[in-house]
Amino acid sequence: MSVMQDGFGGYLTLLIAGVLANECWRWLGVAVGGRLDLDGQPFLWVRAVALALVAGLVSRMILFPAGALANVPLAIRLGAFAGGIALYFLARRNLAAGVVGGAALLMAAQMLLG
Repeated sequence: MSVMQDGFGGYLTLLIAGVLANECWRWLGVAVGGRLDLDGQPFLWVRAVALALVAGLVSRMILFPAGALANVPLAIRLGAFAGGIALYFLARRNLAAGVVGGAALLMAAQMLLG
């Protein structure tokens, strides 16, 4: 029985195609990324766009929630957001503390008041 007949060949083909399709871009990123100026105008623009996208998504989740979050009152969502921001700064600008703290505040408030 050959490699192509037992099904292994198909998986091997997928693996090789996946590696070839991704690895060239990774190596290009390594080659170009080492020469980027982190304080240059293009990089500052990319950071500003990324920040604007995150701010827009968070605003949408607070003001126009979908799914289970739509059942949580606006006051609780705003309070959890403010608490997450406060925890972020209290933990010396630790993003994980702000996100986890805000989520915990949201769940605790919903359980107590909901």
